[in-house]
Amino acid sequence: MDDVKKTQLFNASCVALVVTALAFATRGSFVQAWATEFKLTHTEVGWIVGTAFWGFTLAMVFGGPLVDIIGIGRIISIAFFCHVAGIILTIIATGFWSLFVSTLLIGVANGSVEAACNPLITSMYTDQKTRRLNRFHAWFPTGIVIGGLAVYLFNNIGLTDWRYAMGIMLLPTFAYGYMFLNKLFPQTERVVSGFTYKDMLKACVSPLFLFMAFCMILTAGTELGTNQWIAALLANVSDNPILLLVWISGIMALARQFGGTLIHNLKSTVVLLTSSILAFAGCILMGYTTGAMVFASAGIFALGIAFFWPSMLGFVSENIPQSGALGLAIMGGIGFLGGAIAQPVLGAIFDAQTIASIPAGQTIEVLKASAAGTAEAATWAQVQLTGGANTLKFVAFVPALLIVFFTFLHVWKRKHV
Repeated sequence: MDDVKKTQLFNASCVALVVTALAFATRGSFVQAWATEFKLTHTEVGWIVGTAFWGFTLAMVFGGPLVDIIGIGRIISIAFFCHVAGIILTIIATGFWSLFVSTLLIGVANGSVEAACNPLITSMYTDQKTRRLNRFHAWFPTGIVIGGLAVYLFNNIGLTDWRYAMGIMLLPTFAYGYMFLNKLFPQTERVVSGFTYKDMLKACVSPLFLFMAFCMILTAGTELGTNQWIAALLANVSDNPILLLVWISGIMALARQFGGTLIHNLKSTVVLLTSSILAFAGCILMGYTTGAMVFASAGIFALGIAFFWPSMLGFVSENIPQSGALGLAIMGGIGFLGGAIAQPVLGAIFDAQTIASIPAGQTIEVLKASAAGTAEAATWAQVQLTGGANTLKFVAFVPALLIVFFTFLHVWKRKHV
């Protein structure tokens, strides 16, 4: 392919990824709004939010194998139509089930973008996969920054209804639909390399691939689970908790955009192990710090999770190339499965830790219904602050496990070079 067509397809892929990020960012700010407006518990909201991750996983698992059969372009078409339908249905939602279905559609759309664009990029840039995947995935946190700032701006000018923020997602959706229109797509790397479908399936059940898939659940759960809930967990730490998500995502975007060359020159196992250590430290510190210091803790956490996703995909693509588009799809799908599992679990932990923090003689019903400025309202704010901080301490257990696993991977890789 010539450079012009590569650039056009790469840019269109980045815009499509921005839409998935906008969905993630805005949805994170809707957690409390949905709980209040539709009278839902945090656990119920967790199931709704988690549906986006289940939809993503389904699209990746079924869309990955179809990329080689029906083509990248048709998978992108599925993404476009599901994005449009999901956004509109979310805006007109009336309760749990309508939010559940619309969020599922958006999840399918997001998964279809990943299922199509990851093999598209590795097929176009076979000699710089990890670097290009890092630059591509830099647009996910960039989109979160855009979405978070949009929510912040809307709230400041009085447009507090979450439906306004949801509606802006239609703009980049139509943009990427137009950018991909009538474009020619390359064959996937597996097809060009001559690997058979049997080779691909065999590679996807190899011990190394299965180990990386399990680790992907944990890395993605750390990144996506925490980031989706960060605004709710730290709502009483900052006046504008959505800015914490913007801060984390901004650091991630810069790290992925400009750290690609550095990562390209380091061993992927070193990157993954270092990332796990930073993510663990960030979670612990966010659980103990307040005020301005929480932004410093969040910055450490952001550096930790920045390279998880693209480095995991890059490792599999470079070390298990026979796995092809299906391998990338399974890794992405497994990653969002980790995010899906994390949503209700985090919601349940947050509920449990919040209840456990309520002083003796008080009830959650009375505290939640307390008027602003009262002693009960101040108590409720402190209870939520403690509950959120304790939840983050629980989250730190996941990157702690990853430190062990990636240490093992690094030692194993050195012995098998």
